[in-house]
Amino acid sequence: MEKKSNIVAAIDIGTTKIVCLVGKRNESGQIEILALSKAPSTGVKRGVVLNIEETVNALRSTVEEVQKDSDLVFEDVYVGIAGQHIRSIQNRGYINRDSDEHEIRKQDIVKLIDDMSKIPVDVGEEIVHVLPQNFIVDNETGVKNPVGMSGRRLEANFHIVIGKVASAKNIEKCINRIGLHVKDLILEPLASSEAVLTEDEKEAGVALVDIGGGTTDVAVYYDNIIRHTAVIPFGGNVITKDIKEGCFILNKYAEVLKTKYGSALGDFAPEDKVVTIPGISGREAKEISFKSLAYIIQSRMEEIIDIVMFEIENSGVADKLAAGIVLTGGGAKLKHLPQLFKFKTGLDVRVGYPNLHLGGEVSDQINQPMFATGVGLIIKGFEMMDGDTERIERLQSGELVGEEAMGESENGRRSRMFERLKKTLSDIFAENGASM
Repeated sequence: MEKKSNIVAAIDIGTTKIVCLVGKRNESGQIEILALSKAPSTGVKRGVVLNIEETVNALRSTVEEVQKDSDLVFEDVYVGIAGQHIRSIQNRGYINRDSDEHEIRKQDIVKLIDDMSKIPVDVGEEIVHVLPQNFIVDNETGVKNPVGMSGRRLEANFHIVIGKVASAKNIEKCINRIGLHVKDLILEPLASSEAVLTEDEKEAGVALVDIGGGTTDVAVYYDNIIRHTAVIPFGGNVITKDIKEGCFILNKYAEVLKTKYGSALGDFAPEDKVVTIPGISGREAKEISFKSLAYIIQSRMEEIIDIVMFEIENSGVADKLAAGIVLTGGGAKLKHLPQLFKFKTGLDVRVGYPNLHLGGEVSDQINQPMFATGVGLIIKGFEMMDGDTERIERLQSGELVGEEAMGESENGRRSRMFERLKKTLSDIFAENGASM
């Protein structure tokens, strides 16, 4: 049986599919995916859970299959969060230190991040992530890591991700219903970025565009710093709907047309090819030309690209994206889509596959753009778990006490993190025959 510290389970609750996967860290420190399962998602719309029962049923089937295939039983899972309710803001915070004689410590940064997690948000909202962008030490700007520097005033620019409390609670409710516990909620475009972007791309400047069924997620990086995130409430499903209404056919045939015969560029579609679709309830079959189909797809896709470019412009670094755009998600498999993006934006474009940071042999089943978020959740899960382990060690050594111990939460959920640390410590002491 694998050690718990070497195992991470994750769940991606999407509009069209629910994916569960479990990964392990091998002896060389690389991450391998042990098992993956997906089920159709019918209770989610544009990234938001609307039907608890249907979502729970899909979750249960995928989790049971993964546990059976991997021969592992897990209780904690990292879960992605997206949906049209997600928004992000930029903010700046600072702390004044007692003296500039002592070096800036990690605890000073933690205090600064924790202060940011307390900023007021609208009623019914909560802060999901507090992401430091860069630091200022006594007016010295552009500092990436101030630990070890001397200074009295420590400032930082932050990218803060905010979501609806109700949406987060509905996700947790679904996970709890199948006997699992949400270890942490992770913004999906951040997870996808971990899976498909290289460090060189993040440094040079890149926009990650994850095209799902219900949403299109955007994350913009420059100089290895996250500059902007957004969740656009349009994805592959609106294209399917346009085909259905434009061709007067059933939704299931519209989806097949899009994925099997569709193209994002009407001019590239053959003039003389048609596909025959069965008529509704015994009516006469329909013949649909490849060219007409492509123009329907292109029209809607151009609208989505315009919104993506609006979000990229909002990042403030649109003119610095040397690495251009990386497309991922199920929608990235649409024929000629990279060419359309390049034509419309003038940027370099590639399709991102989630095998970049995985070790071992990655199967073709897993190495698909549609699984980028799930693989990214596993990678982020290990990253967060390493942070938790470090905090536990510092708690045990007495280096962290009281408010500092509570303030180590990356996303400001102080009490929940602290309770989790206490529980973990209790388990450790119980195993050693001691009590807290």
